[in-house]
Amino acid sequence: MRSIILSCSLLLLAAAPEAQSAEADCKMSFQLKGWSAFYKTAKGSGTVRCNNGQTMRVTLVAKGGGITFGKSSITDGRGEFSGIDNISEILGTYVASEAHAGAAKSAKASAMTKGNVSLALAGKGKGWDLGVAFGKFVITRE
Repeated sequence: MRSIILSCSLLLLAAAPEAQSAEADCKMSFQLKGWSAFYKTAKGSGTVRCNNGQTMRVTLVAKGGGITFGKSSITDGRGEFSGIDNISEILGTYVASEAHAGAAKSAKASAMTKGNVSLALAGKGKGWDLGVAFGKFVITRE
């Protein structure tokens, strides 16, 4: 009987961390500059902050191709992650697609995924661009 109680207690303790696990609410502020002429490239940096107190400085790289032309910079970018439990899960390569158009002051929005992790981006900036691009968005620790 004692061993049954001990076994049940150990099972409950092992399951407790999973029950307490909650999805983190993480947001990113960023800047991004780039150009495109059939091939699109952009680089930037940002800071990710989560509601669980975790913070990380990140480097951003976007690459892809499509029918796209232009030059732009996003100076007030915002991103929101979903599907993560720990800030380290934001790192990696996301699959992205985007439609964009702008002149002088422009706005962009896009959504991308990396496995179970999703990232929605929005921002305001300057430049001119027109087209449709497909590619990848890479986030690394700064």
